[in-house]
Amino acid sequence: MTRSVHSTPRAPAAIGPYSQAVSAGGMLFVSGQIPVNPSTGEIVKGSIEIQAKQVLENLKNIIESAGCRMENVVKVTVYMLDLGAFAGMNGVYSSYFKANPPARATVQVARLPKDAELEMDAVAWMG
Repeated sequence: MTRSVHSTPRAPAAIGPYSQAVSAGGMLFVSGQIPVNPSTGEIVKGSIEIQAKQVLENLKNIIESAGCRMENVVKVTVYMLDLGAFAGMNGVYSSYFKANPPARATVQVARLPKDAELEMDAVAWMG
């Protein structure tokens, strides 16, 4: 099986020993993205909607740089500090996955990297 690492400057650089994305077996595995502006390296402040948009733009940029589209995403995991903000996140999320959305799990967590409020990772089919 061929394994390839994918990265783009249009998403935040990895802050640890991991890749932005790795493809193997016709699938693309995208590492968790937090609401970091790739130009500044800083967490985007503001509402959960603003943060969700940045997270999804980071995911989208990585996915597209690997030759995929958001329509190819088959699974997303959402990590939130406060599930009370679920509706706001979900409203933005649904604008990125309008038809036939991917499978998804959403979990509340105690803490995220850089004290972010939201993180998402994704798996996409490269076919």
